[in-house]
Amino acid sequence: MPVPGGELAVGVWDTEDPDAPTVVAVHGVTSSHLAWELLAEALPGVRIIAPDLRGRGHSNALQGPAGMRAHAADLAAVFEDLDLAPTVVVGHSMGGFVSVVFTYLHPELVTHLLLVDGGLPLAAPTGLSPDELVAAILGPTAARLSMRFADTDAYLDFWRGHPAFVGEWTPALERYLAYDLVPDGDTLRPATSYAMTVEDTVDLHTGTTILDAVRGIHRPTTLITVPRGLQNESPGLYPRDHLAALLAEHPEMQHQRWEEFNHYTVVLAEAGAVALAGVIAGHLAAPAH
Repeated sequence: MPVPGGELAVGVWDTEDPDAPTVVAVHGVTSSHLAWELLAEALPGVRIIAPDLRGRGHSNALQGPAGMRAHAADLAAVFEDLDLAPTVVVGHSMGGFVSVVFTYLHPELVTHLLLVDGGLPLAAPTGLSPDELVAAILGPTAARLSMRFADTDAYLDFWRGHPAFVGEWTPALERYLAYDLVPDGDTLRPATSYAMTVEDTVDLHTGTTILDAVRGIHRPTTLITVPRGLQNESPGLYPRDHLAALLAEHPEMQHQRWEEFNHYTVVLAEAGAVALAGVIAGHLAAPAH
């Protein structure tokens, strides 16, 4: 669909029921709409709408501004283009921050907000250059963007040893990873734009955009956090003391801590998707505010 700067790719898992409820799902910083395939399977009676954010997936050629407000504007364009009624919005990782800003700017389009290990300010280091900030927060996730691979099998082999997916390798994960690749001469590279990743990461951790948005949300919001991060390491994105301070500042926000998952498996493993589906089904059944 057209947006400023080009075209945005949007994934749709539809149903045969024209009156089926709709959920809008927003992926993370180096991800794509296929992060939500298992969620769609766990919600067979629900229409799932999930864009590839600009600079990612099949929207990787989309240039123009990055940052949370730009992604939120793209999300608003999706609502308008598909004539979507107000509904549940779920965001994972950076998608949580996009969803927070979107809900702040367009509260009339959101009935409930579900944040999955993202959306509230992280305990990021200060005084770093943009590249250093990206490296500190994303580590090997960002380093991967400069790598090149001979073929899809080589890329899958690269991921097979990833500590976050030990015991969680599935055909759905392979499809998700293979979709990430685009041609680069005689090789393949990850689709995600490093420049946009830098711009988005800096936007998350400088200025007041996120703080203003979180404080200005007036929609029922649930935050799910997990104890392990992008490399299956502890303490993950939200250490307990930092998380406790955030929750004390936002007592209106419902919080669930899911101990059995890491930052990836909470969405990309079947058990995580099924658990998320249960929360979303509850939000869809709840009265809109």
